Amino acid sequence: MPQTRIAVVTGANRGLGAEIARQLIARGLHVLAAARNPGGAQRVNDVLGAGAEPLQLDVTSPASVTAAVEHAVGRHGRLDVLVNNAGVTDGAGRASELPMDTLTATLEVNLLGAWRLANAVIPHMRSVGYGRIVNVSSNLGSLSLMTSSSEPAYRVSKAALNAMTRVLAADLTGTGILVNAASPGWVRTDMGGPGAPRTPEQGADTPVWLATLPDDATTTGGLFYDRQPLPW
Repeated sequence: MPQTRIAVVTGANRGLGAEIARQLIARGLHVLAAARNPGGAQRVNDVLGAGAEPLQLDVTSPASVTAAVEHAVGRHGRLDVLVNNAGVTDGAGRASELPMDTLTATLEVNLLGAWRLANAVIPHMRSVGYGRIVNVSSNLGSLSLMTSSSEPAYRVSKAALNAMTRVLAADLTGTGILVNAASPGWVRTDMGGPGAPRTPEQGADTPVWLATLPDDATTTGGLFYDRQPLPW
């Protein structure tokens, strides 16, 4: 019988992250539901049941990332899937008036946190010749679609996350580790707000699809929306 895949989902204490975790569990994966607040992760565990377990993880802290990955590998012996979902936004504002500390804080979570965690799990994925890394991006990070100046720090961080997806995918060619980015669209979550047109279930579909690509899949280095390529 195949070994159960072990997945880490960041920002899994609510909204899109919790829904991604739920859908992965429904597909037979065991999910470490990661959140900065241990209580938040535990609440997700209480809702998701035996297919999940809480994982305290602050993606902005190198020490926290190292400790979380060591704990996960020590407990399960492997890490197969990483969904970098944790993210923050700067909201409405003008790029020409953006405080640099706001930009720094946004990049720290959306880009550096995702990259930091990816680099921590990749050696364990290499050891088994299998891995799926999914970076939750956004239509707002597409240079081709970027015609508004709203949420400037968020847009720039997601465009950078897309670039990170490309360079990591190229670096890992032939290792069995596939790295892709997914836009969930505008989703009704705490971040997206009640007026968003898409449900968390709809938003989670593409990240979950990429996280569960079959063993013989070769799709890597792409940006997808509703399972279709999205312009960079």
